[in-house]
Amino acid sequence: MKKILAVAITSLLFISCNTSQKVAYKQETKTPFVWESANVYFLLIDRFKNGNPSNDTIIKRDKPTGKLRGFEGGDIRGVIQKLDEGYFTDLGINVLWMTPVVEQIHGAVDEGTGNTYGFHGYWTKDWTAIDPSYGTKADLKELVDKAHAKGIRIMLDAVINHTGPVTDLDPVFPNDWVRTSPKCTYKSYDTYINCTLVENLPDVKTESNENVELPPVLVEKWKKEGRYEQEVAELDAFFAKTGYPRAPRYYIMKWLSDYISDYGIDAYRVDTVKHTYENVWADFQKVCLMTFENYKSNNPSKVLDNTKFFTVGEVYGYNIGNKKLYDFGDRKVDYFANGFDGLINFDFRNEAKMKYQELYAKYNTILQTDLKNHTVMNYISSHDDGYPYDKKREKTIESGTKLLLAPGIAQVYYGDESARSLDIPGTEGDATLRSFMNWDAISNNPITKEVLAHWQRLGQFRAHHPAVGGGVHALISSSPYSFSRVYSKDNYTDKVVIGLELNKGKKEINVGNIFANGEKVRDAYSGRTAIIANGKAVIDSDFTIILLEKI
Repeated sequence: MKKILAVAITSLLFISCNTSQKVAYKQETKTPFVWESANVYFLLIDRFKNGNPSNDTIIKRDKPTGKLRGFEGGDIRGVIQKLDEGYFTDLGINVLWMTPVVEQIHGAVDEGTGNTYGFHGYWTKDWTAIDPSYGTKADLKELVDKAHAKGIRIMLDAVINHTGPVTDLDPVFPNDWVRTSPKCTYKSYDTYINCTLVENLPDVKTESNENVELPPVLVEKWKKEGRYEQEVAELDAFFAKTGYPRAPRYYIMKWLSDYISDYGIDAYRVDTVKHTYENVWADFQKVCLMTFENYKSNNPSKVLDNTKFFTVGEVYGYNIGNKKLYDFGDRKVDYFANGFDGLINFDFRNEAKMKYQELYAKYNTILQTDLKNHTVMNYISSHDDGYPYDKKREKTIESGTKLLLAPGIAQVYYGDESARSLDIPGTEGDATLRSFMNWDAISNNPITKEVLAHWQRLGQFRAHHPAVGGGVHALISSSPYSFSRVYSKDNYTDKVVIGLELNKGKKEINVGNIFANGEKVRDAYSGRTAIIANGKAVIDSDFTIILLEKI
């Protein structure tokens, strides 16, 4: 720990001797939201903030578990509290992505790491219900409404590929709904699909077009809850409207689209994409787009803008270098043409080792050519990636700079901005990535506060300038290092100039042709202003970063 703190202190001193002084961001004009430059905050509901302790044990999940493999108490109410406090706004977050909110299996499963409960949200029991440990439908509605009031979009997680594991408390769905064998071998396209991801994880027969009845376990549950007739009537209306067969995948699509029609969510991150045929996702996108347009028509006062519903896929192993095609070895699939506006870029946490210009130039080239009108979502750490860029949290400043200034969507995993530990003694597997949010350090640790201030400055700049993630990157000067980003669409243009690895104190930065002589600019990182002269801006600050915007 002493070593980590020493490294962190050194990094902070390199940036500034006074970064904890918060710069108030003054936005002069309304900034359009651009998905290609979104600043996404990804959190596990159960591990973020416990806002309502009374729901912690509302379902009896009390078997001893492996470390960090049981429910820890985080809930939607806790997310609302941090939203109210302005935590996400201060970070410049304009999209909040939460793990699945649906009701999880009630029993525990031992996958070789001790008993585990479905705290993470990916073990569905009932798509139509919110897990009581996370909160209520009223909580979710409040969260979405309050987020939208702050200009923050809500992205939920969609799981269609599988149900939760089978336990004594969670019976398996009928065999016309799921298969329980064979286990996937991952040797070819077909061996990713019609099989179970792991043992005891029933695989939904997403390939089936056969009409099937509702699973008895859901029928019984809904009748006990007094909503069977309502659910059936809604399903009848959905199938009549769409013309889809009553096949398993379309039931689930209807249930997931309800979170759009009932709450007005803005996007889905889609789980286990390559484990179904790609036509599944093309249909899912159609359903989401249709439902979102209906929602906006029915709720004009709640519409943020004309942005369409957004879908981003988890094609595990995809990286930006694959461009449009993911290669299974025996088949290449274009998921962008089959249901997705963007894909998660699994290689950013490796490519973050590149120098700034090498990294940014590569991403700009691909996004402005092969992936034009599409995008990727970059990250340095995540909930199921055992190889984050900075597992020891020794490069927290650099991590923020690389991620938040990179072309493409930036995904901030909860605690990236506060150096939350990703290496928890006594944990096994991905549990070490899922510790509870380090709120105490944020409140009391000076080093944590300095790290957070850095991420806030960069995040706010990114949120206020679509050019950062969605614009064209151009090198201005190698030494001192400066570059521009320019975004243009319709009648809107956004231009910024960024300088990195600069000297402290008074410094001169080339602005190329981005800002004209005589124009007044502001450094969003320090708050200092300058008048452009001879194609340069002179900024006197204690920082090694300059983020220039026109005033």
